[in-house]
Amino acid sequence: MKEIPASISANKTARVLKITWKDGHVSDYPFGLLRAACPCATCRGGHENMRSEPDPEVFTARMEDTSATRLVKLEAVGQYAISIEWEDGHHFGIYNWHFLRHLCPCESCRDSV
Repeated sequence: MKEIPASISANKTARVLKITWKDGHVSDYPFGLLRAACPCATCRGGHENMRSEPDPEVFTARMEDTSATRLVKLEAVGQYAISIEWEDGHHFGIYNWHFLRHLCPCESCRDSV
């Protein structure tokens, strides 16, 4: 599995982050999924709960359109990740490429887990 993005874009109207990976796979991440899967220590419940892949429960979590799921800013973190700032002020999660590739919600990715 190639974990290097070729392009990243965010559509605030559709509330979707799109990553096209170097291997050609396209991942569409609803903003609610990204927020539910926030990899920061606070959202994960402490450092002891930090993992390199998302928790399986995030795929069934439902997050409504609120300030917690409205993307304000997307920033590169070196050449290995992105950081997202949400409208409610939360901006602590660093979503690295490995984590994001394993967070892909498409059927083929979910079937391969």
